[in-house]
Amino acid sequence: MHLRPSASGGSGRAALNGRDDVLSTSDLTRRAAGSTVGSMIAARAKLAPNKIAIESKAGTLTYGQLDDRANRLASHLASLGVDRGERIAILSENRAEYLEVHLAAAKLGAIVACQNWRLAPPELDHCISLVAPRVMLMSPRHAGLLATVEYKEATGITFGSEYEAALAAADPSPVERDVDPEDGLFILYTSGTTGLPKGAIVSHRAEFARALLRGYEFAIPLGPTAATWMPFYHMSGTDDAIGALLGGGKVIVLDGFDAAELAELVGRESIAWLRLMPGMIGCLADELRARKIKPKPMQLCGTMADLVPRHQIAEITTLLQAPFVNSFGATETGLAPCSSGIIPIGEVPTDLGKTQTSFCELRLLDADGNEVADGQPGEAAVRGPTLFSGYWNAPEANQRDFRGGWFHMGDMFSRRPDRKLDFVDRSKYMIKSGGENIYPAEIERVLLKETRVSDAVVVRRRDDKWGEVPVAFVARKDDTLTRDELVSLCRKQLAGFKQPKEILFVPFEKLPRSTTGKIQRHEIEKWIEDESLADVVTA
Repeated sequence: MHLRPSASGGSGRAALNGRDDVLSTSDLTRRAAGSTVGSMIAARAKLAPNKIAIESKAGTLTYGQLDDRANRLASHLASLGVDRGERIAILSENRAEYLEVHLAAAKLGAIVACQNWRLAPPELDHCISLVAPRVMLMSPRHAGLLATVEYKEATGITFGSEYEAALAAADPSPVERDVDPEDGLFILYTSGTTGLPKGAIVSHRAEFARALLRGYEFAIPLGPTAATWMPFYHMSGTDDAIGALLGGGKVIVLDGFDAAELAELVGRESIAWLRLMPGMIGCLADELRARKIKPKPMQLCGTMADLVPRHQIAEITTLLQAPFVNSFGATETGLAPCSSGIIPIGEVPTDLGKTQTSFCELRLLDADGNEVADGQPGEAAVRGPTLFSGYWNAPEANQRDFRGGWFHMGDMFSRRPDRKLDFVDRSKYMIKSGGENIYPAEIERVLLKETRVSDAVVVRRRDDKWGEVPVAFVARKDDTLTRDELVSLCRKQLAGFKQPKEILFVPFEKLPRSTTGKIQRHEIEKWIEDESLADVVTA
């Protein structure tokens, strides 16, 4: 992926020299519309310098303090050779300094490559090498992960005394750079389920659009409070934090998911949207009940309703007194294309059809690129301002996924006559059984309707007769639930060829998950391939 050079021809050089007389009208208007995340938050600091911007266990930072520290860091990074388009890698847990790095990079036009500290060293080495960073920032907790990772000529900076000394010695004057809203702001890495991770570039423009879309769709007012427990290497954590700062709100930085800490927080703070991932909702519900906590007013909770047992949705919305977001987006798209649906408080949903978001265009396409008829599965192709700017240094992937001028998500949906959208499955994970295509989500939705099921996942298994057959792995909430009951449920609601050929019970904690809470099918397939089912399957 090629970004703009650091000076865009004559217009960029003239802008740096202040020579407006040589600029065309289009260049002048482009500059006037050229606000960036760095300039917008600097403007926010001038409006409300004493308002709290960030709260963490380390203390609080006002907008004035945050902007001052970001200016100092930008000056220091510039002295290390960081300029527009350069990459800054960061490996750290959530902390206030992480957001300072984002803002400093935004002022310089540099790009922050957010590293996943859960990766194994070979994966981390790939992600860092991919972006060739000029500077590598790290926290003391995770610095050891870099012992076997080659980050070449990058200058290393560790948070703590080294980082603070650099800021104290740096020039606090605002850094002036010719940054364009289409420049990359940060890089987030997509799932490596089918191979090595790809780096998705999110621009200033996309981050503005994501913040505005979130506020418009959910009527979130300016000045929201965001509780960011999700890792900042994940879209939800970063989008929520930067979006809240752009709106003049307060970001409460949490060091990961802690049910007790989160329960205490919602009892004292009014959160705009509390993101809750599958597998974590039950823990928070238990804490809220055990401690008899009455939450402060909350507008929204939850995300990815398809992956959550439906009775848990009713339970957590009742406890938090906030509706559940029936979302479907991606790192590459933000909330788009279909995250506008809301599940009312206390409701056990019987229909998880999705509602298309505003400010995006959506087409459902067959393998030949033709739009499918209502009721037929088609791959989602998206266009709109929240869209990312492609994958870093991946020209083949960009040519494939942006074909026709639309981003092809790799997710299959069908559209109803009422325009609601039903998620079918990932286009790359399909079970082909006896010539029929089976999407696992069709079976999982049926299994998750049973209130005694905590979670369920369906994977493929090789079969001599049919080629592939579906096998279901189910975590029970109640051990009285039997296989026969689930078989009967499937027979009632699924065509014969979609019936799981085997249903296996496993403990909830044994289901392997990604950092976003999604069950990793490829890891479960290894159980079958390695014949290690006896280690995980219960009676």
